[in-house]
Amino acid sequence: MRKSIILLALLATVLQGCDFLRTVAGRPTTAKLEEIRLEQMRQEEARHQARLDSMRRVQEALADSLAALEAHLIDSLSQARGSIVNPSKLGGLFSTKLDAKYSIIVGAFRNRAYAERKLAACNEAGYKSSIISFRNGLQAVSVCPSNSLDETVKTLKQLRGKGICPEDGWILVNE
Repeated sequence: MRKSIILLALLATVLQGCDFLRTVAGRPTTAKLEEIRLEQMRQEEARHQARLDSMRRVQEALADSLAALEAHLIDSLSQARGSIVNPSKLGGLFSTKLDAKYSIIVGAFRNRAYAERKLAACNEAGYKSSIISFRNGLQAVSVCPSNSLDETVKTLKQLRGKGICPEDGWILVNE
C-alpha cells in the first residue's frame, strides 16, 4: 500500500497535467494551441481588413463617378441654355425648408400674388409645386422637386415643351 502511494505521488509529479501527456503523444501543448488560435485570428482580421479596404475603394470610385456624372449633367444643362442656381446667390432662403436637393423654378416674382397665380396654374396642370421665399424678396415657384440631378434635367426639358416652364426656367440646388 505504501509503495502504491509513493508510486502515485511520483507519477503525479512526473506527469504534471495534460501538456506532458500531449507532448508524449506528439500533440501540441496548450501554449502551442493558443499560438495557433491567435495566428488564425490575425489572419481572419487581415482578411476582414482587406474586404473593408476593397469596399472603401469601391465607395470612393462610385463617389468620383457620381461627381463626374453631375459635372457632365451640369455642363450639358448649361449647353442646353439652362442654368443652375444655389440659394445663397439669391440671398439665401427666407424661411422655406426644401425637402429635395433640386427643384425646377418656373417663375420668380416680387409680388406674392403673381407667384400664387403661377402656383395655381402648376397645380392645375398636375405638378407638385410650392413657393420658395428668398431673403432678397423673391417668391419663386418651384415644381417637381427631386434628389436626382439627371431626373431634374430631363424634367426641365419636358416642362419647357409643355408651356409650364419658360425658356429661362432654372434649377435650384439646395445645399
